[in-house]
Amino acid sequence: MTARLAAILCAAVLGLSVATMARAAELKIGMSQFPSSFNPHFDAAVSKSYALQMTQRPITAYDQNWELICLLCIEIPTLENGLAKLETLADGGQGIAVTYRLQPEATWGDGTPVTSADMVFTWEAGRHPKSGFGNFEVFRRILAVDVIDEKTFTLHVDRVDFTYSSAPFEVLPAHMERPVFEADPAAYRNRSTYETDTTNPGLAFGPYRIVEVVAGSRIVLEPNPTWWGKAPGFERITLLIIENTAALEANLLSGAIDMIAGELGVTIDQALAFEKRHGDRFNIIYKPGLIYEHVDLNSANPILTDKRVRHALIYGLDREALNRTLFGGKQPVAQTSVSPLDWVYDPDVPSYDFDPERAKALLEEAGWMPGADGMRQNANGERLTLELMTTAGNRSRELVSQVLQSQWRELGIDARIRNEPARVFFGETVAKRKFTGGAMFAWVSSPENVPRTTLYSDQIPTVENNWAGQNYSGFANAEMDAVIDAIEIELDREKRKALWSRLQRLYAEELPIIPLYWRANSFILPKWLKGVRPTGHLNSTTLWVEDWYAEGR
Repeated sequence: MTARLAAILCAAVLGLSVATMARAAELKIGMSQFPSSFNPHFDAAVSKSYALQMTQRPITAYDQNWELICLLCIEIPTLENGLAKLETLADGGQGIAVTYRLQPEATWGDGTPVTSADMVFTWEAGRHPKSGFGNFEVFRRILAVDVIDEKTFTLHVDRVDFTYSSAPFEVLPAHMERPVFEADPAAYRNRSTYETDTTNPGLAFGPYRIVEVVAGSRIVLEPNPTWWGKAPGFERITLLIIENTAALEANLLSGAIDMIAGELGVTIDQALAFEKRHGDRFNIIYKPGLIYEHVDLNSANPILTDKRVRHALIYGLDREALNRTLFGGKQPVAQTSVSPLDWVYDPDVPSYDFDPERAKALLEEAGWMPGADGMRQNANGERLTLELMTTAGNRSRELVSQVLQSQWRELGIDARIRNEPARVFFGETVAKRKFTGGAMFAWVSSPENVPRTTLYSDQIPTVENNWAGQNYSGFANAEMDAVIDAIEIELDREKRKALWSRLQRLYAEELPIIPLYWRANSFILPKWLKGVRPTGHLNSTTLWVEDWYAEGR
């Protein structure tokens, strides 16, 4: 045996040993929310994405460098490589045909191949008027799906969107979901296999599959034997839901969990304090990103239909002091829904500095005068009362809520806090617009993410559309609709940036939502865990969970 061959064999044996040791380990992750659903097309929530991105793969995704890459496909379609082609529509307009080739070995956990038939079913379900899919607009825009072969299909889209290369939806298993859907499309939200049989292996084609779910408590995942990619590094991953963020830290220190998910874990103020006390025992990563904490204002509330009241609400908040005092200056004030980290950000957008006197003047212009007790009331003697809601157990949000309540009280506004567990807050209250005043939560987006689902007038969830859409504030503005439409079809970057500036200015002028700050996520990891790379955008670290491994544990 040559020395070179011996070295190769030795390295292989050592590599196998390390892999075997790593696969023998369990990784226990603490997170603060339990998903309100497991179907990828309902109730958008970070907790659901965090779990499901271990079990499936989108066709395309933005990576840690904010570059669009293929995950389920094998090549990004472009006009240059011929996988995307302009075409004339029946009405004479211009559309585009985009062809995707799926990973040849992609297979659902029950052994059924992931095929073009899955794409066709997902499209048909998503565009059904009774399905209630969250982002139904993307399905409505696809005019047809041509099946080229089992692993190749073409989407015919009704416009040339600047994001045409990005696949617009998560795939569903047609062999399992079609019968359920066709039985009653309106009831599919609650009757899909994702809800009635969450541990069914046929729902997974990623590196892991869900093997156990205890509602509100834990989600257990194990390697998926049909996964075609890099072998995952753990025999078991357990997501332990600990809704009180202070309790997350205690569980980490006791060894009940190994790490805290940055996407849904402790707040940055907790992480900073934790690092001072225990930083020598853990790796702590602070990742700023496209995570926007805000307060959705329900436009159905007559008080909030007056723009002067909305402006008064933000003038009355000292958000800079909030950032300094609670977050050590690491979570900068948000002026609109577009982050300074995004290339389309306009630094000259009108901003709202803390100005309580201006706020009081606006309230009086709107007819809200101080009463005998200092609280404001209208000419009919009705008190200016607003309900403020957010997720219970999240220390940061609870503190912020109290600050907002206190600062608004200084203006004579009676803000009343009523918080709920995350699965109720997102699954019912927000999704069905049951909050009467303000709902505080965060949106996580991808780079240059057009806010159609959150700001376009036809994206307001209603009983009639089975609560589809994510425009929870109920904002309806014809100019905003027109700007969003124009942004999407503008391929020239400079012209598109000018449109983005108009969107940001319009947002700041109309103020349908109170922007608070840009969140930085805090990842608290054990020293032995390697391969975790925060993205700073919509896709969780778990989308690359197969790269995680234990070293020297």
